[in-house]
Amino acid sequence: MIWMLAALAFWAIATGVNICLAGSNHRHKRWARILVPALFGLSVLGLWEGIVRVLEISPILLPPPTLIASKFAATTDLLWKDFVQTALKGALSGYFIGCAAAFATAIAVDRSDFLQRGLLPIGNMVAALPIVGIAPILVKWYGFGWESKSAVVVVMVFFPMLVNTVQGLREADAIQRDLMRTYAAGYWKSLIKLRLPAAMPFIFNGLKIGTTLALIGAIVAEYFGSPIYGMGFRIQSEAGRLAMDMVWAEIAVAALAGSAFYGTVAMIEKMVTFWHPSQRS
Repeated sequence: MIWMLAALAFWAIATGVNICLAGSNHRHKRWARILVPALFGLSVLGLWEGIVRVLEISPILLPPPTLIASKFAATTDLLWKDFVQTALKGALSGYFIGCAAAFATAIAVDRSDFLQRGLLPIGNMVAALPIVGIAPILVKWYGFGWESKSAVVVVMVFFPMLVNTVQGLREADAIQRDLMRTYAAGYWKSLIKLRLPAAMPFIFNGLKIGTTLALIGAIVAEYFGSPIYGMGFRIQSEAGRLAMDMVWAEIAVAALAGSAFYGTVAMIEKMVTFWHPSQRS
């Protein structure tokens, strides 16, 4: 019972502090924007710990955060190998290849009415295909190594990046484009000086969407074949052994990696598009 009381007390204090910060004059400061979600997350973990301890829930169904943390600390070497295999080799390589290919294709689509009318509808159809249907095909094509996971990630991030970039290139209005033509600016000069800067918020939107899809795609692809390392492989094998503390430790690694990846892209966006109204506090 003491676990539940401690968890409820911590949750109540953290919630009260968050409410006070959210309504104070400090809410726009950086330390407040970091403290509020941190306190909320810690309060959720404390409540989780208290509920599991009081109700005596089996660790097979839901392990407490302390058990997950101890497993995390005891298997850092293995978790790092899985992270390198899935996130760095599979997800990151596929993300860069897919986004770069989508950007180049968007430039081609922007210059060709035929591609605009023909490729984009097909792209929307391909983007709607389920990953569980694409992943086993690409694993058969490229083998069980990280290359097949990278290929799955390329397919997943390509079309969201393509659609956002094409839409962004249309953002410059007619008056601005006419002004560039008045200055005798060709396509490429107009693209670099006017249309790409105007498209940056859309391009970064596609990049941020890709950060979440990349890790998901690499993990799911490992369910259909992988070497003895990898986050998806580990989740599948440990779940079969009912070692749910290890499964949750891998989930924690995936959550931290995905958040760091998304935050890095968002930070770069803030530096590049500082002029845009969405970046003004």
